[in-house]
Amino acid sequence: MKTQVYKIFFLIAFTAFMMGNAQIKISGRVVFKNKGISEVNVTLKDSYDGATTDSQGNFSFETSEKGNRIVTFTHQKYEEVQKSIGIENQDISLGNIDLKEQISEIDAVVVSAGSIEASDKKRATALLTPIDIYTTAGADGQISSALTYLPGVQKVGGTEGLFIRGGTGTESKIFMDGSLINNYFSNSVPGIAGRDQFNTSLFKGNIFSSGGYSALYGQALSGALMLESVDLPDETSYNFGISPIFLSAGFQKLGDNKNYSYGATAGYSLLSLMQKVFNFNTDFVEAPQGLNGDMNFRFKTKSGGFFKYYGMFNSNKMGVKSESLEPGYDFSLVKLNGKNTFHNLSFKQKFGKYLLNVGGSYSYNRSNLHFSTETNDLESNQTQLLTDGNYLNFKAVLERKINKISAVRGGIELNNTDENLNFETVQKHYKDLISSAFVETDFGFSNALSAKIGVRAEHSSFLDKNNIAPRFAIAYRLAKDWTTSLAYGLFYQNPESKYINAPANLGFQKSQHYIFQVQRASEGRTLRFEAFYKKYDHLIKTFNVTPDKEQNQQIQTALNNDGYGYAKGVEFFWRDNKKTFKNIDYWISYSYLDSKRDFLNYPVSLQPSFAAEHTLSAVAKRFIPEWKLGVNLSYTYAKGRPYYDIASTFENGNAINYTRNEGRLKDYNALNFSINYLPNIGKKDAKAFPVFVLSISNILGSKNVYGSNFSADGSRSSAIVPPVNTFVFIGAFISFGVDKTDDAINNNL
Repeated sequence: MKTQVYKIFFLIAFTAFMMGNAQIKISGRVVFKNKGISEVNVTLKDSYDGATTDSQGNFSFETSEKGNRIVTFTHQKYEEVQKSIGIENQDISLGNIDLKEQISEIDAVVVSAGSIEASDKKRATALLTPIDIYTTAGADGQISSALTYLPGVQKVGGTEGLFIRGGTGTESKIFMDGSLINNYFSNSVPGIAGRDQFNTSLFKGNIFSSGGYSALYGQALSGALMLESVDLPDETSYNFGISPIFLSAGFQKLGDNKNYSYGATAGYSLLSLMQKVFNFNTDFVEAPQGLNGDMNFRFKTKSGGFFKYYGMFNSNKMGVKSESLEPGYDFSLVKLNGKNTFHNLSFKQKFGKYLLNVGGSYSYNRSNLHFSTETNDLESNQTQLLTDGNYLNFKAVLERKINKISAVRGGIELNNTDENLNFETVQKHYKDLISSAFVETDFGFSNALSAKIGVRAEHSSFLDKNNIAPRFAIAYRLAKDWTTSLAYGLFYQNPESKYINAPANLGFQKSQHYIFQVQRASEGRTLRFEAFYKKYDHLIKTFNVTPDKEQNQQIQTALNNDGYGYAKGVEFFWRDNKKTFKNIDYWISYSYLDSKRDFLNYPVSLQPSFAAEHTLSAVAKRFIPEWKLGVNLSYTYAKGRPYYDIASTFENGNAINYTRNEGRLKDYNALNFSINYLPNIGKKDAKAFPVFVLSISNILGSKNVYGSNFSADGSRSSAIVPPVNTFVFIGAFISFGVDKTDDAINNNL
């Protein structure tokens, strides 16, 4: 009897145990915006039970756990979700589990209307890195020249500056680590463009905006170029450059604990040797020569702060002789003696959730031009145009991250200008302090939708006026790799000080930008379409003053702000970086521009003389590993620009401008070629990194024309042409102490 009781008790206990450990099925569906999500990990917390969703988002798994438990749902693109459940003796259906998109810096859509960025490694295709610039044939290693191979930037030639979407060269501004550079280009003589004064290798990246730029920047009607300098070097290094044009040498010393570095470079250039080799269009009676040097210091604090200092000095000279357009004189001569310096100090530091960026810069620029005439080898009618200026810039920005792709930032900026000009009867001292405050917010609503909203306010002590400039941009991901952006903004700029030579009722110049963009960006490929419209108001109007009639040197003097205009157009850009063709990187850009202005001394609304209707450029780079050789080609076409001979007169006490001559230049064409030889590729222990360069600009010898000069009475003219039609550069650049083999291979020089 006892045995039977034990059997019954054992059967009851076993049945209870089995029932207590019965497998319970848990099922459901994981969705985002009512669409099933695959590859979601579904797990019962603190257990080994779980599953992965199928292509429709469905899942199911069994568990023997009991009581109140938590089910977690995880996926790299979505925020983790936890759901509490009570497990008893019945199967559980969780129904639909809704996930929220994970906000990610890498996956989030970026507002890019009007801008091209080449600094963020997370983006699919970077543009205009230092390697891009150095290996673009025809760019001569200059950032400003390389930008002319992107849509929106005009190739003008006769004067320096970035001519963006119908704007003058002074309507764009260039910044270094947030601070304004007031003397980015070297001094020069009329008809010859100044060169970049800053070494391209100084910068690790850039953001180029052809419109709709951030509220952190101002005083530019057209666009902005934001340059970011390099941080600490990887190793101590020394470099040396030699060519028939220049010599240069420098070093970068990295501290033993790798928390600081310092360095310096020096260079000297002289064009006289090349004058003996090539047939120059320009008669340099004094060959262009320059002496330059720079120094830098970088220091990382124990608390994570970072100081950067950069200082530069440059002096240059040249003399040009040309046939005189005025009767009674054989030749006109102009000689330049220019000097300038730039110093920039910046600091950034994180304080908890806040990031502080503080920077300041000082610039000094002096241009001493001497004009004279020559008759029977005798100089006469000597005059001097002397300008010098001191410029101070200070900027402080405080930023707070809201989440991974949202932030708010604000700050202040001060720009102080102190200039002197002396030219015959015109003598002036110009002073202005522009005080600015700004605030800007990045909103990351999701990985597919983001916006940037900002406002900037300015006060000019010279004008004694204020402005407020709101700016807005939004971006939306249409599909994988496809995004669209819209941007709108107001932009203000003081009238150029060189036109303010007499009392005048002046205010801020103004432009409004409307930009629409569609872009496809995938690994190694970028396709962009952009349409824009710019409306100009309160542009400066001038009339011509001729202090020295013998030299026909005119100074335009401001009258008022009654000018206006517009610029509209479409742009196309395509880049394929070694994806379609092995070791071949190429890009194509095209711009259509319709622009008219009534400004400066224009008598009516005219197509600006610096704005071509159609521009086309193509760049191709081929790297041949077995030859250790990079071969580069570039081509630029621009439809002929208009030119005008405008004179001023007075009628009944009123200044009247009128057009005496006008015409259109021939179309611009230039095919450029360069090769780069890297003999040390493949040597893993290489500590010397030489690069040999051969570059030929305008290899077909096209006789391009930049504009026209006219005599005082308008009866005679001469063409403004490049100093030389075809130019050949040969040089060697050697770095010691840094093994750059991997860099060269990865970038496919």
